[in-house]
Amino acid sequence: MKRKVLVTLNLTKDCLDRLAGECEIDVNAHDRPMDRNVFLERIAGKDGLLPSITDKVDAEAMERAPSLKMIANFGVGFNNIDVTAATARGIPVSNTPGVLTDATADVAFALILAVNRRVVEGDRMVREGRFLFWAPFHFLGSEVSGKVLGIVGMGRIGQAVARRARGFDMPILYSGRTRLAPADEAALGASFRPFPDLLAEADIVSLHVPLTPETHHLIDREALGRMKPSAVLINTARGPVVDEKALVAAIRAGTIAGAGLDVYEDEPCLAPGLVELENVVLLPHVGSGTWETRTKMADMAVTNLLAGLRGERPPNLVNPEVWK
Repeated sequence: MKRKVLVTLNLTKDCLDRLAGECEIDVNAHDRPMDRNVFLERIAGKDGLLPSITDKVDAEAMERAPSLKMIANFGVGFNNIDVTAATARGIPVSNTPGVLTDATADVAFALILAVNRRVVEGDRMVREGRFLFWAPFHFLGSEVSGKVLGIVGMGRIGQAVARRARGFDMPILYSGRTRLAPADEAALGASFRPFPDLLAEADIVSLHVPLTPETHHLIDREALGRMKPSAVLINTARGPVVDEKALVAAIRAGTIAGAGLDVYEDEPCLAPGLVELENVVLLPHVGSGTWETRTKMADMAVTNLLAGLRGERPPNLVNPEVWK
């Protein structure tokens, strides 16, 4: 008898065909998140789950599926899954690391350029017919070349951003739980700083940390107050890393100069006042949004899911303690 699997997002035909070859699949065929009540109803009786990062896979959901044997997340971050609850039930959980590194780093750097050179504001000006003349000191932005880049979280994506920054001759500072080896620091041209010092020294602060209890609201009113008035904040990590209301207040007050965001604290809702700020660039969570990357993520998630259902160790296991 085939294993029963719930897929809460619409994957490519190739990936769904791979799953259908070994499993009985129940697929959310719409490009929108599955309603919570529908999700809880359809997970019942399933052996495997391939959820989106927007699905809350908590103890309640797992209780609806006592035969659940594998959760293969579509995304590198897995804060949407209660890994502790899964581990207590002996359920392996996997993610999709590595394949989205360059795509996300590209978007981070796109935001750096867009905010500092006022790209979106300029585009809007031209489209609205407000570009009436050129003048030497009209509509000025800030140069990126030579500015100090502070990277918070020097994992795969943080390092990829650092490599891009070297092409702009940017001094690179970084902070994180683990300091890089001296040879890796030298290769990236990066210098370690304690987090408060990084905030005070950087012209651009780019966030690349996972969402954990320790990083929730890592950027709060106090952290924003440590930044330069000319500095900008970039977030392509997870929305709740930034206290969005504090960010709006800081930009309105001129505490910092602007921000570029791809993720939001209460996604897809935004903090009041955020959309009104001209010096903020807002993207719809597209950090990994390329055909190449999303296809690789789907293939990896399916590979993880099928391995777990076969009783094999999933290649990208995030709770190895369940595998004995």
